Amino acid sequence: MDLLNTTLANIQPVPAERLAAAYARLDSLTKPRRSLGYLEELAARYVAISGRERPRIGGKRICVLVGDHRVTEEGVSAYPAVVTQLMVKNFIGGGAAINVLARRAGADVEVVDLGVAEDVGPLPGLVRSNIKRGADNIARGPAMTLDEARRAVEVGIRLAEKAVGEGVTLLGTGEMGIGNTTPAAALLAVFLCLPAADVAGPGTGLDDAGVARKQAVLERALAVNRARCTGALETLAALGGLEIAGLTGLCLGAAASRTAVVVDGFIAGAAALAAMRLCPAAKDYLFFAHLSAEPGHRKFFAGEGLRPVVDLGLRLGEGTGAAIAMQVIEDAVAIYNEMATFAEVGITPGA
Repeated sequence: MDLLNTTLANIQPVPAERLAAAYARLDSLTKPRRSLGYLEELAARYVAISGRERPRIGGKRICVLVGDHRVTEEGVSAYPAVVTQLMVKNFIGGGAAINVLARRAGADVEVVDLGVAEDVGPLPGLVRSNIKRGADNIARGPAMTLDEARRAVEVGIRLAEKAVGEGVTLLGTGEMGIGNTTPAAALLAVFLCLPAADVAGPGTGLDDAGVARKQAVLERALAVNRARCTGALETLAALGGLEIAGLTGLCLGAAASRTAVVVDGFIAGAAALAAMRLCPAAKDYLFFAHLSAEPGHRKFFAGEGLRPVVDLGLRLGEGTGAAIAMQVIEDAVAIYNEMATFAEVGITPGA
């Protein structure tokens, strides 16, 4: 089998008995039962994913996948496409928001070019995995071929495998690509059966007229590509982007390796949804970092029955929400590991 199908075959649901055992320890700690709220769910899920009784979070890494989108020709972004390659240089130089927040979280940042339109030139530290020089204009046809989408997904799978091999136990998804809220919205529209009006948002700062224009572009993209959206990978190829497909692969590769993934925001959420449509069991390994200010993101959480770790009104991307959520998850696991039990301190609950 090819790498994608082998990976899909290796993803297994997290056993329910592991989750039950984790909750049993949490209930034995010196606190009222479930009094730490969502922290306890985060801890229990991480423990169950790890398969260990007392896991420690080891290496942390945020993979920032980058790609351009020719749909920007339709005026769907407040920023010009050239900003993508300029931000790649900023990431490598350590000056972006994700660099700051990743340092606070103790996470590495890996920057990967999957679809930047122009070669950024010599840039030590950049992972060069460019599939093509930008996704095609989805308002006029498919973003990429099925083969290109599969290759981009497999780049993400290999990134996850490499991270796990290097001791990463908590992986975060980040992205950069001017215009990429438009393909992300298109993917949500198809996967969640929503109209364009429900998923068209301001992105990096469109005004009302810009949002209306973006909605019209989305409607055209959905109409032009409707016949191509026959399956999850086919939909990803028709409406997604190279960096989005790569993030889909990152989620799948981590799940196949029994490793937790912190999914960032709106664009990363669309990629994760594609992974969940390719393999529903992948959902067990995903933590959703935050609720984006994009209107379609709220529809995503409601439609999939999910809960964000934080809600801070973020809409930057890059993996910024994932870096913040990593710290919360690490706190939750510390509670699980380091709090004393009732038995250890000689307390009998309810006595």
